[in-house]
Amino acid sequence: MTEDADHSGDAWPANIVIRVRGPYYDVLTPEGVLRCVVRGALKKERRREDLVVVGDRVVVRVVAPGEGVIEAVAPRRRALVRRARDREAAQVIVANLDQLVVVMAAAQPELSLGMLDRFLVVAESQDLPTVLCLNKIDLDPAGRARAMLAPYRAIGYPVVETSVASGAGLHELWQTIEGKLSALAGPSGVGKTSLVKAFRPDLELRIGAVSEATGRGRHTTTASELIQLDERTFLVDTPGIGVLHLWAILPEELDRCFREFRPYLGACPYRDCRHLDEPGCAVRAAVEAGVIDAGRYERYRALYQDLAEETERYGRWEIERLWRGRRAR
Repeated sequence: MTEDADHSGDAWPANIVIRVRGPYYDVLTPEGVLRCVVRGALKKERRREDLVVVGDRVVVRVVAPGEGVIEAVAPRRRALVRRARDREAAQVIVANLDQLVVVMAAAQPELSLGMLDRFLVVAESQDLPTVLCLNKIDLDPAGRARAMLAPYRAIGYPVVETSVASGAGLHELWQTIEGKLSALAGPSGVGKTSLVKAFRPDLELRIGAVSEATGRGRHTTTASELIQLDERTFLVDTPGIGVLHLWAILPEELDRCFREFRPYLGACPYRDCRHLDEPGCAVRAAVEAGVIDAGRYERYRALYQDLAEETERYGRWEIERLWRGRRAR
């Protein structure tokens, strides 16, 4: 497990990347924001992972007023990572988080539990504390979406219900993020940028609408950006994610990313139990007894199949290499 950040003392590094724009990196320093480039030698050191990302702690050398060069990047911890399209590298969306806030809409767009579970698997694989934010509750007066999240509350995920339109839940959300570096992540159109603007109304941020044709949000945030809310509180507004590809997770590692499975993992008769069709499986018995939510279990089965197919497609040696690389970061 990784340690929580201390934002009040020497443990909170002075220089943090707050924005990436092409080859340029905006770095927040005690003297202000520097527009930086990356030292040439550093580019050769990192070829299989994003060179510098929002949230990175960096060493900078000032070369001119307002300009600098990034000389070194501190080791990352608790990153929000997904598989890059070419499968050869990780796409690090934001690094060095204290927590992830997964934002889903109660309506417009419709709540997707499949997408939510993918975010939770990524977070659990990184030991990343996670809060669920159910936004736009004013659009769900019957409480249908609230009921859909009941199984997540039952297994210990904090759920904050918010509405920017009415102001409901914003104080509770602030108490959740205060003094921490948090990332707001979720599909497009769920209101991540609106939530940021609720805490920093002075910011010039574009807010998109949901397409009537597709029911999906339109991308407005095109790159992650770290926003300082007060001296100790930081939020990262991330781009909306349409497809969240899991990175460097072995099929047999997936069960530990479903926290409600963990009490039963040592009770199966087979050490390598996949919890699919094996006789005597303790996890499936808990599902049949109603202790584990049946919907979550079915989505586990679907994710396991996806990971097994990827392992076959790319070769187990490649998945294991990526897995070892993730553990070593």
